[in-house]
Amino acid sequence: MKIRIAHSPDSDDAFMFYPLTKGIIETEGFEFEHVLHDIETLNKEAFKGTYEVTAISFHVFPYVSDKYIVLTCGGSVGKGYGPIIVAREKLDSLEGKKIAIPGRYTTAFLLLKLYEDKFIPVELPFDKILDEVAKGTVDAGLIIHEGQISYKNYGLEKLIDLGKWWEKETSLPTPLGCVAVRRDIGKDNINKINSLVRRSIEYSLLNKRPALEFAINYAREIKDSFEKTETFVDMYVNQYTLDYGKEGKEAVKLLLKLGYDRGIISKEVPPTLFIDEL
Repeated sequence: MKIRIAHSPDSDDAFMFYPLTKGIIETEGFEFEHVLHDIETLNKEAFKGTYEVTAISFHVFPYVSDKYIVLTCGGSVGKGYGPIIVAREKLDSLEGKKIAIPGRYTTAFLLLKLYEDKFIPVELPFDKILDEVAKGTVDAGLIIHEGQISYKNYGLEKLIDLGKWWEKETSLPTPLGCVAVRRDIGKDNINKINSLVRRSIEYSLLNKRPALEFAINYAREIKDSFEKTETFVDMYVNQYTLDYGKEGKEAVKLLLKLGYDRGIISKEVPPTLFIDEL
């Protein structure tokens, strides 16, 4: 059975899927094809149910929950850190400011809206935001992926870490992205894929050096530094990536509930999010 796994071309995703990409682990009869797109493109493709397995932002899940269910592994969850707001200089407030965002369905945008609702969003490709902030075409930028480490190279200042803010408000980790599987491939196949993705992550964590040597090829902003790539991968491939656990799931459900209650998410959060809740 051919299964397309769509994910972003980032070092953390590359690290997780290294064994499946390179055929290192047994795939139990599945033929995996890896498709790379930026996260907002994947969010929009999920509305159409394009890929059997796909990375998506948690923000988009309520809109695509009729087509997808979330695996118990593969999540991008930060503990005490998350997307950041950067600018050329300190700002007294974000209210009324033009802020570059990497997409309206990203969880980073949801977090920013929960933090400050009265700003002017300027949608840009995530890898163009730092340049535009540095040039002054926007007042600030919402930064995801490796830009959370490389923003200093652009002479910018970090105004706020939305992950730290979220944890201070909720005492929970910051859930950002997940790996979702299409419901129509059947429960048995869903469970097998969940097991394979978990085994892939476990293998990379146990064989970190070769997995990182593979992942650095996808580390755009920090490609020149093995240490920085390792730092970024360690941020988002962690205990929650292997299994969300009670705390991780609680964080996801609270985030989506707050988004719906505040009118940021227009579709009610479904009662079933994860495959082990089916």
